[in-house]
Amino acid sequence: MDLNSFWFILITVLFIGFFFLEGFDYGVGILLPFLGKNDADRRVIISSIGPFWDGNEVWLLTAGGAMFAAFPNWYATMFSGFYLALVLVLVALILRGVAFEFRSRDESPKWRSFWDWMIFIGSFLPALLWGVAITNIIEGVPIDDKMNYTGGFWNLLNPYALLGGLTFLALFTLYGAIFLSLKTEGEIMERAFKVAAKLWIPTVVLVVGFVAGGYLATDIFTRLGVNPGIAPVGAAAALLSVGWFLKIRRSGWAFIMTALTIILATFTIFQGLYPRVMISSSNPEWSLTVYNASSSPYTLGVMSWVAVSLVPIVVGYQAWNYWVFRHRVGHHSGSHL
Repeated sequence: MDLNSFWFILITVLFIGFFFLEGFDYGVGILLPFLGKNDADRRVIISSIGPFWDGNEVWLLTAGGAMFAAFPNWYATMFSGFYLALVLVLVALILRGVAFEFRSRDESPKWRSFWDWMIFIGSFLPALLWGVAITNIIEGVPIDDKMNYTGGFWNLLNPYALLGGLTFLALFTLYGAIFLSLKTEGEIMERAFKVAAKLWIPTVVLVVGFVAGGYLATDIFTRLGVNPGIAPVGAAAALLSVGWFLKIRRSGWAFIMTALTIILATFTIFQGLYPRVMISSSNPEWSLTVYNASSSPYTLGVMSWVAVSLVPIVVGYQAWNYWVFRHRVGHHSGSHL
């Protein structure tokens, strides 16, 4: 395996980590105004992700940094072509981070309600737009022979990309509801169970539609062949099992299966994309690959040593953080937020 492929795999792992951890985080933020019937409930809901949300976003920053250093042409084409969408994501994430810090600074109901809705917006938009962005990457966007994006913002909002956005949104919201059923107590836990049970069928329908549409809009599924391997089959089986575990109220297993769905689905997308990193809808020969979009071999070599040294430390720290704050939260633990 050459360094170009190694860095593609590492970026895949970083995106898997981001969607795996930030997915339920976004879901909780989306559900906050609806599951939290009063300020005390909403403080408990925020407490459930309080120790985690900022650390989860590190995976996105690391993935972006890795793209910039390892595949600068991919970074330049994607961030210039998806500029407005990514700016909206950035603004939403800034609002979200500010809201977590500011909502407790005043006891006024209007003040706290405003920041609660900012958490909702700051979770809803990234969940939707990341689905749109990933779908456009695999579907293909107008790229010329000089690796320049030649389309506009509205090219990104095509029907299949919007379906991808809704699929990501539904999956992350389901993930967040299951996380709350696992992490909270009492009435909030019961509400989360009910919401998760209601969301499961629409999520399955959207995922089926996304995959079916993928056979028409992109080649990443057909490239897997008649024997696609364990990842897509495992993702489908895991998602289907979520409904059963919700029915028997096994929130831990439902959470694991939803997480496995996201992990295997992300792996499948990147597997079908390789060795390309962005597909050109103008001419397949103009697609960006791990070879024509990469940095020099020397740069990749130096970065590899840094990544091998530091990534395990980051993973170890986050695992420790989740272990320390593994207990359920209730009204007794949310009063300070």
